[in-house]
Amino acid sequence: MEQVHDFIQWLFPLRERSGAQPNAPVLTDEDVEAIRESMSAQAALAAATDRLAIFYFRNGHWLTASDHNHLRITRIIKSLRLLRGDELADAFRTLILARVAEAGSPVGQPTLGFWSRA
Repeated sequence: MEQVHDFIQWLFPLRERSGAQPNAPVLTDEDVEAIRESMSAQAALAAATDRLAIFYFRNGHWLTASDHNHLRITRIIKSLRLLRGDELADAFRTLILARVAEAGSPVGQPTLGFWSRA
């Protein structure tokens, strides 16, 4: 996952264009509704969320003041909020924050603010 950097925009799409990957999908209101109503899309999002949660728990290289994975985590939280709801977005954020706390809270306050607002 650290070798390829464009997958996150495809797994966790948003309504806004990605600055890092301008060819990544940009969701319309119709897309959002279709994803929310699709059992297979919801299952795929759940599987992707689980995979990333495991990745972040097994790896600690991102537990620094600043890391590109912090942007990925922000995107995941925003996408989950948009496509799966507040409860699941908050659950993922809580899981990430627990990992940060376990590591001695090395992530910077600006990043924590982004996650809080995501």
